[in-house]
Amino acid sequence: MQDPGWKFREARERLNLTYRDVQEATLRIANVKLNQHYFLPISRLAEIENNSVVPTIYRLYSLCVVYRVGFLEALGWYGVDLREFQQDTGTYSLTKTHLLPAEVDERQEVDLPIRLDPGFNLSETSYLSRMIQGWGRLPLGLLRRLETRNYRYGYIGLDDWMMFPLITPGAFVQIDAEQRKLETEGWRNDFERPIYFIETRAAFICSWVMLLKPGHLLLQPYSLSPCRAEIKLLPDEAEIVGRVTGLAMQLAGAQAGRARVASVP
Repeated sequence: MQDPGWKFREARERLNLTYRDVQEATLRIANVKLNQHYFLPISRLAEIENNSVVPTIYRLYSLCVVYRVGFLEALGWYGVDLREFQQDTGTYSLTKTHLLPAEVDERQEVDLPIRLDPGFNLSETSYLSRMIQGWGRLPLGLLRRLETRNYRYGYIGLDDWMMFPLITPGAFVQIDAEQRKLETEGWRNDFERPIYFIETRAAFICSWVMLLKPGHLLLQPYSLSPCRAEIKLLPDEAEIVGRVTGLAMQLAGAQAGRARVASVP
């Protein structure tokens, strides 16, 4: 792999810029942003190009602006590939429930089914793998433009048993951030009852909710959960992120969960 310093040198020479030109340009950027961390003196620029010195994130930004180099591309020169971000998050499992990052690299492509068996019927239970006749790669940027609702995504921590076994630890949930108004009646069973994703001072909580009185929010666990209900004050102690509208989880985790619940006194 070519040294990143050489790549920056090639970019500078392609634009016929001298070290002093770059220094003056980054000084203007630093002055505009009122942050001298963006400034790149001649001595540091020489070290980056000739001695493989890694620039700070601020100076890397300035170099990309001056040289008209994409910031993600420059990160790739140093071996940082943001397309692997979501994959790398799976190398370490968090025990706390949390929101997933909202930003993505829109240039990243994903494999998706693009042709299904004509006989595929959404009303019938099917083995989906046999229904997919063709796969293709689509950019995430296109998929984001096709999405018209304000969805966020959350992860249920491995120590979060609030909605077990309805939602098991390790599950991923889809959150509609536009649905923040609480529905306190109208459902016929537990599966229809709205579940909300709540941000508190200490943690994120995924649960049923009830409004006991103005400003007093009851976070209610599933009836079979070992967790206890909590009362939070709105908006000082809790904020409603949105309503859970989708769920993806492994049923195998429920078996281990039952053993965990059985051991809770």
